[in-house]
Amino acid sequence: MTPGELKPVLAALLLPPAGPLLLALLGVVLALQRRGVGLLLATTGIVLALALSTNGMGLLLARHLLPPLSPAALPDVRHTQAVVVLGGGVLPEAPEYGAAQPNANTLERLRHGVRLVRQSGLPLAFAGGVGWSSTGMRTDSEGAVARRVLEQEYGIGPKWVDDRSRDTAENARNMAVLLLPQGVRRITLVTDAWHMPRAADEFRRAGFEVLPAPTGFPGPQARPLLEWLPSASGVLLCRALVREWLALQVIRWT
Repeated sequence: MTPGELKPVLAALLLPPAGPLLLALLGVVLALQRRGVGLLLATTGIVLALALSTNGMGLLLARHLLPPLSPAALPDVRHTQAVVVLGGGVLPEAPEYGAAQPNANTLERLRHGVRLVRQSGLPLAFAGGVGWSSTGMRTDSEGAVARRVLEQEYGIGPKWVDDRSRDTAENARNMAVLLLPQGVRRITLVTDAWHMPRAADEFRRAGFEVLPAPTGFPGPQARPLLEWLPSASGVLLCRALVREWLALQVIRWT
């Protein structure tokens, strides 16, 4: 197993819900010999698992863990040269369509990118291959799926498609190979708000001037009481935010 293929395995073990639950399990095991320490770890793990499965906690993490991003109806993209949309995954099997489809994150990013392209007349680029977590699976790349959806459903043909990158760093490097030789340096970057700080940093490292155009901002999902009860949306948001924070720490120290 390559280091890249190991990343999704480690993420699955460290991020919620598995990370806190494994901590609780360790506490139960330790309690057999060291009752006080074991019960403390088990309680901490259970509390973390519950807290990190709520949308309310996700909103707190978004406010304090990542650099702030202000929602804007439409950024002024006129001084950039291309709209670059990053993939967020695909649904390998979609029987009702008979072909792989973009998942919810990718579709939301594509929709926002199309809106910016129609507003500005700029060319569209898309970056996304088969992610590390899907290595070895028989599935279309994010780039192939995005091209099909853009052409068939939006009537837009992307000018550049990177369908080989497996993570955000490779998104940036591969786009640099495609765009920089053509003089395209100033880009409007489209991805989820929680992903934007790391994505923008990677693209700047690759030599681009980046105008962030985030979508998918974290927000309330229900009335206040329900925000603090476990939910599927809460787990997904907390997981994404913790992963991005950890990734930013790795980038900072490497």
